[in-house]
Amino acid sequence: MQRGFSLIELIVVVTVVVILATALLDRVWFYQEQAEKAAMVAVAGAIQTALTMQHGRLLIRGTEAEITALATGNPMSWLAKRPRNYSGEFYGPTPRSVAPGNWMFDLKSRELIYVPERTEHFVPGKDGKKWIRYRVNIMYDSVLEASGKNSRELVGTLFEPTEPYRWFD
Repeated sequence: MQRGFSLIELIVVVTVVVILATALLDRVWFYQEQAEKAAMVAVAGAIQTALTMQHGRLLIRGTEAEITALATGNPMSWLAKRPRNYSGEFYGPTPRSVAPGNWMFDLKSRELIYVPERTEHFVPGKDGKKWIRYRVNIMYDSVLEASGKNSRELVGTLFEPTEPYRWFD
């Protein structure tokens, strides 16, 4: 005599499948968030490289005074090709100004902003807003001249977050 599954066996199998599916989805969402983080860091790295090239170009031309203007320009304009998720320039935006997963440039603060799509493992900075703000920092070093006077010497430019944030792995 053949017999099928009992109701208890069916419930146990369905429960196990649901638990496994939940665990799998949790990992999938985690890896999607990690992929988003990697893509954001890659764009920031490309912008840092473009900034370094702009800095070098201005030094070679002998127009060091123009380097300070890099701190107020839109870093996306230095890229040969802007990322698909760049939404444009906004004046005084909020995290809801663009769809999550997009970049925008704030014309008021002169910062490039990324709004993450997945934020389950993201801890924002002091402002508490779920976005990451970047700016160009011009670095100077104190130099003692032969006359005994201190002066500032331009030593580099960095594209870095305005305030620290954490994205747990």
